[in-house]
Amino acid sequence: MPIKINDDLPARQILEDEHIFVMTEKRALTQDIRPLKIVILNLMPTKVETETQILRCLSNTPLQIEVDLLQTSTYTSRNTSEEHMLAFYKTFDEIKEHRYDGMIITGAPVEMMDFEEVEYWAELCEIMEWTKTHVHSTFHICWGAQAGLYYHYGVPKHILDHKLSGIFRHHMLYPKSRLFRGMDTYFNVPHSRHTTVYAEDICKVPELKIMAESEEAGVYIVSNESGSQFFVMGHSEYDADTLKKEYVRDFNKGMDPEIPVHYFPDDDPEKEPVLTWRSHGQWIYSNWLNYFVYQTTPYEL
Repeated sequence: MPIKINDDLPARQILEDEHIFVMTEKRALTQDIRPLKIVILNLMPTKVETETQILRCLSNTPLQIEVDLLQTSTYTSRNTSEEHMLAFYKTFDEIKEHRYDGMIITGAPVEMMDFEEVEYWAELCEIMEWTKTHVHSTFHICWGAQAGLYYHYGVPKHILDHKLSGIFRHHMLYPKSRLFRGMDTYFNVPHSRHTTVYAEDICKVPELKIMAESEEAGVYIVSNESGSQFFVMGHSEYDADTLKKEYVRDFNKGMDPEIPVHYFPDDDPEKEPVLTWRSHGQWIYSNWLNYFVYQTTPYEL
């Protein structure tokens, strides 16, 4: 929550330089407050699990948030009941006349396919184009981030020699950014993907900047200059056992998966993984909501 202080208090400038949410008396007297409107395009097959993980991250803020769940109409989920989809999800045609403060586009298990081969690619392109005029700030995750970088800026994805799976240490390239307020110099993030984007491709685009990266996992967060688009390669929203479930699933299918690195104690899948990224996940979503949505979105959408 913001700290309301006298306009001329000496501490004001110091706190603002530290990205503490300071509200002067003048602004407080003229402030209108309403719930934030957020739409989540959930492209993951495990929709209930994914929506729960993201909503948990969004809930760590005193801001009131109204959430719409969005599905593609050109692809029918095979892993979630039709009753759930009909009860809780909307299609793009139902919401395309609406405006939103923020949007989240999740990953999807279609990494090995060319973007244009994805069944719902044309619809996703229509949605991503729509975000430029109907969403104040959009938060893309994993494959959704790669798709967004490709569609908006022509940044290609590249297939890795082996699946990148595990918990990796990251560092900030812009530590004074409001996106990283309250975070440690180094922080852990889960990754689970077969493809990546190269830093040199992103650096060719003047509108983009790499905000954080990992020596092992590569590019992590990319943003445009205005903060209206964020592209996040990892899964800071993952539960403690999500990578374990993925590993066991692939193992039971006879795929001989590699053990996720830096995840199981002693690299022993029989031991319970240790949760080391929850605080970062909470901060990254809270800071995005506060600084790049709530504080800058217009009152009249």
